[in-house]
Amino acid sequence: MINKGIILAGGKGTRLSPITKSTNKQLLPIYDKPLFFYPLSILMLADIRNILLIINKGQKKNFINVVGDGRHLGLKISYEEQLKPSGIPEAFKIGKKFIGNSNVSLILGDNFFYGQSLTELLQTTKVFKKGCTVFLKGVSKPENYGVAKIKDKKIVEIIEKPKKFISDKAITGLYFFDNHVVQIAHKLKPSKRKETEIVDVIKNYKKRNCLNFIELGRGAIWSDAGKIDDFTNISNFVTSVEKVQGIKIACLDEIAYQKKWITKKQILKNIKFYGECPYSNYLRKIINNENSKN
Repeated sequence: MINKGIILAGGKGTRLSPITKSTNKQLLPIYDKPLFFYPLSILMLADIRNILLIINKGQKKNFINVVGDGRHLGLKISYEEQLKPSGIPEAFKIGKKFIGNSNVSLILGDNFFYGQSLTELLQTTKVFKKGCTVFLKGVSKPENYGVAKIKDKKIVEIIEKPKKFISDKAITGLYFFDNHVVQIAHKLKPSKRKETEIVDVIKNYKKRNCLNFIELGRGAIWSDAGKIDDFTNISNFVTSVEKVQGIKIACLDEIAYQKKWITKKQILKNIKFYGECPYSNYLRKIINNENSKN
């Protein structure tokens, strides 16, 4: 079982410059919520409540202003600053003390996931015991991603940004690891990019025959918001879904309430904190709908 999660929300954000010159890109809005609400909601849907946010130096206060220590959501949120981006596996070095002897999930702070079957797939954390589990998604341009080739229901090859087509199954920015990942991360050597690579961590598990995968189906959506076009497309998608269906994607308070991590009283306190806004109005709607049923 995995009960700890890390959101890697640092990085230079150069592909979104100049709007990232003054703040973490994960604090930028996707429709009416900060970008990092979306990966945080994924960990919550996986029943992970003890969460470490790894952020850029000098940004801690800004994140605390939004989610604090997470107590109002039934979570325990802690923070570590990343002095400079040096590869995704650095998260396990920075978070070594946080991880302790536990298994851990890692999600990239600019990743967006959405789909009806996603919650069920995330519940695999309850049966996770050892090894590494990656989430794969078919993409139109696999040459832009780390890609996994599958044969006989096993990952037989992993290539970072392949020049020749081997598979369209991209490795997304969501991972489940056993505690061995800390040891692996400390032994990695930097690549030609002068960074340690998450693909090398995954390959280590593959060599030991401890690599598993979950494939996100056609009904699921995955994207990273690293480029301005992707950022805009995700925001437009969220806007459309929320307006047409009348639901909110990544409403942290709603998830916490549905899981009974917080009470109706706490929801009302949270509404006061958010102030008069569409997010608060949505939370009021949830409370009013429940009151009408009673």
